[in-house]
Amino acid sequence: MASAARAGMITIGPDLEVRRLGYGAMRLTGEGVWGPVDDVENAHAVLRAAVEMGVTLIDTANSYGPELNEQYIHDAVFPYADDLVIATKGGLTRSGPGKWERNGNPEHLREQCEGSIKRLGVDAIQLYQLHAPDPEVPYAESVGALAELQREGKIQQIGISNVDSMQLEVASDIVDVVSVQNRFSVRDRDSLEVLLACERHGVAFLPWFPLAAGQIEDDGAIASIAAAHEATVFQIALAWLLARSPVIVPIPGTASLAHLEQNIAAAAIRLNESEMRALEAAA
Repeated sequence: MASAARAGMITIGPDLEVRRLGYGAMRLTGEGVWGPVDDVENAHAVLRAAVEMGVTLIDTANSYGPELNEQYIHDAVFPYADDLVIATKGGLTRSGPGKWERNGNPEHLREQCEGSIKRLGVDAIQLYQLHAPDPEVPYAESVGALAELQREGKIQQIGISNVDSMQLEVASDIVDVVSVQNRFSVRDRDSLEVLLACERHGVAFLPWFPLAAGQIEDDGAIASIAAAHEATVFQIALAWLLARSPVIVPIPGTASLAHLEQNIAAAAIRLNESEMRALEAAA
């Protein structure tokens, strides 16, 4: 069986030690990340299999479903293993399938956080991430709301998401930011400056949309490297992320047990220097 242990370990913040290949649960919702999945038992099976394959970081959000995704995680793997970290996010609201609205109002963030605590069945969120800056609310106020929740013991560690390097600096002046979750992949390097800042400060970087699905299937360089390793292009995309930086923690998502095993098997792929150079040029 594939094992996430092959990816190695990383410590997020002072004490959240996880394997460097996690699982993003967003796909375990209905179309448009809205409503229930068609097969709840399969969703539970995928979550349990991820844990059985050594995943120790599961990423979710209040807005996935909304709320249903967190409930699936609770129903599938609660009581949680001692080494399992459930990371969730707040700061978005939903008005329908595929629709995402930002709300960084401190009162709203408190409401979302407390709701996540109840659905996940925990006393405190191990890693709580501000999902996105709200242009209608000063970013410092939104981050400050999470700092207050942390002081109250409702959040252990704080992360941020969908930020630029300046917003990372603003947040870091208020709290100890332990993680950043931005879009990043072998074909999408727009957040490279933020990744480099995370490297300098020892902050974990959780790339979302790490497989660049729909963008790499016909890429000749990636396909040839995949063939050499008897792997899929998506496995190579994950192997590149793991090799690209020691602070990167990919969180690929899937609703398929077969694809889950393929993703986790990518932890065992080792790319050589010439392959890394070819992939660096593939963006």
